[in-house]
Amino acid sequence: MKARGIRGELIAEIYASQPGRAERLKEVRLEKGSQSRTAVVEAVWYHDAKTILKFEGIDSMSEAEVWAGAEILVPESERVVPEEGEYLHEDLIGCVVVDLRNGSTVGTVEAIEDGGGPVLLRLKGEKGILIPFAKAICREIDVDQKQIRADIPEGLLDLQ
Repeated sequence: MKARGIRGELIAEIYASQPGRAERLKEVRLEKGSQSRTAVVEAVWYHDAKTILKFEGIDSMSEAEVWAGAEILVPESERVVPEEGEYLHEDLIGCVVVDLRNGSTVGTVEAIEDGGGPVLLRLKGEKGILIPFAKAICREIDVDQKQIRADIPEGLLDLQ
């Protein structure tokens, strides 16, 4: 998140495949490092295709700046249940990616990058390997076992 305006608003990135998801948020948990607080969503609107959130009790730019970079955590009761073949980002983080061709471990998912194009899995490591999260590559996904069996295209790992 990023602070915006003089009334304590924050620009947020909402990762949801369902339209209108941000508007349905009522109460969330904001976490940034060792700081954490429950926050009631007062208002949601859009500006330049960005989601703007206003939380109760965060009423100035300086109060909002404290929460810049925070994660927005949604209570279990408000989480969307993914449909068949869909996955929550939190379910993919921590999964070990195994190359189907040779059985070797490629890395562990540390982040999901969703920049408007294909979703990418960022793997831990020096190189920060990026693997496209596509059915043609990520063939078997077992979030319970925290494993993704992938058909890594020839040369992909050399590009990193």
